[in-house]
Amino acid sequence: MSKSNNKISVTQLTILTIVNMMGSGIIMLPTALAQVGTISILSWLVTAAGSTALAYAFAKCGMFSKKSGGMGGYAEYAFGRNGNFMANYTYAVSLLIANVAIAISAVGYGAVMLEVEMSPIAICLATIGVLWLTTIANFGGARITGQVSSVTVWGIIIPVIGVSLIGWFWFDVDMYTGAWNPHDLPFFDALGGSIAMTLWAFLGLESACANSETVDNPEKNVPIAVLGGTIGAAIIYIISTNVVAGIVSNEALAASNAPFGLVFAEMFNPTIGKIVMGCAVLSCTGSLLGWQFTIAQVFKSSADEGFFPKVFSKLNKSEAPVAGMTIIVMIQSVLSLMTISPTLNKQFEALVNLAVVTNIIPYILSMAALGVMQKQLKIPAHKARVSNIIAVIGALYSFYALYSSGETAVMLGSICTFFGWTIYGVISNKAHKAEMKAA
Repeated sequence: MSKSNNKISVTQLTILTIVNMMGSGIIMLPTALAQVGTISILSWLVTAAGSTALAYAFAKCGMFSKKSGGMGGYAEYAFGRNGNFMANYTYAVSLLIANVAIAISAVGYGAVMLEVEMSPIAICLATIGVLWLTTIANFGGARITGQVSSVTVWGIIIPVIGVSLIGWFWFDVDMYTGAWNPHDLPFFDALGGSIAMTLWAFLGLESACANSETVDNPEKNVPIAVLGGTIGAAIIYIISTNVVAGIVSNEALAASNAPFGLVFAEMFNPTIGKIVMGCAVLSCTGSLLGWQFTIAQVFKSSADEGFFPKVFSKLNKSEAPVAGMTIIVMIQSVLSLMTISPTLNKQFEALVNLAVVTNIIPYILSMAALGVMQKQLKIPAHKARVSNIIAVIGALYSFYALYSSGETAVMLGSICTFFGWTIYGVISNKAHKAEMKAA
């Protein structure tokens, strides 16, 4: 049977999935992982297996779900409307936090490129400036910024793939093995110490099945593309971060605010390193342009469903939710001030851990809903069994990642989650009063 001209191949969808997951998420990882040592490769393997299980389960959810709203729609099968709210709410909070971490990455690379020493306060103010700049740029709508982010993402993907392919010529085995466990951490502490950081790189895997309508035979090809994309991204992540650890000393890597720029300066010369830093800044800024608009759309969709205040639904003449974007960037500005740390990497790490914790909540809800979803759709038991087992594996990994994120991140994430119930209660109460008046 001939393929429709409007359809993409499973290979193209796999590449698209890899690109969607990569980008700004990886550019600070070598520095973060250097805090633990090259033993973090074990965390990569655990996260790769857990993320693959999550990706497969999400692909199945995407195939079976008849409800709109992504993870919120999946959660509704098992937990009703309140589950839909909690999945959407925690996902929105996670994106809100993650975008601050992306902005900090841009500031870090920019400061090193310009050879500027920045105090914690200066880093915070520069981060807030980047957030406001990329938000205001979206006031005219998403068309241009979407095109920009689809191009600038390659500014970091190309160097990352480049170091994975050619970095081996500079790789020092003794340097790599010497950095295995520099702080002599107990095995399970070392394993769990970078789980949240490695999962950070895979956040967004749940969106990989959003393009199911663009590929032929989606029931077969979407799971293939999602699994292939997740495994492909995992291979690139593992190779690139571990090659870097064999080129730059652990001490220098752990102190760097621009690790991929540092490694290219080591491989070639400082000028090449600064070019890579410039590309990373463009990549982060372009990514943030797209994500700031995306998060505003997530808040708008939730407001349209009655989950968030109606102010997030308001659009300007360019169909941009300017009021919502302004509120979001104000919250992000406060978050930047609240997470000021002695070093840029410490602030980045704190934000990543909190983003991961809040993002895991809709993961767990979605994994729990897959079995219910298949029962309601009367999927034969022998076909549902494999999917359910994989969903359980994904849920178990999610709980381990939650545990490994640290007490502070779990505490703050819990407060954010519990606050969501308060918001839901207020909004539900208003909706009930409106229904009573209408009656």
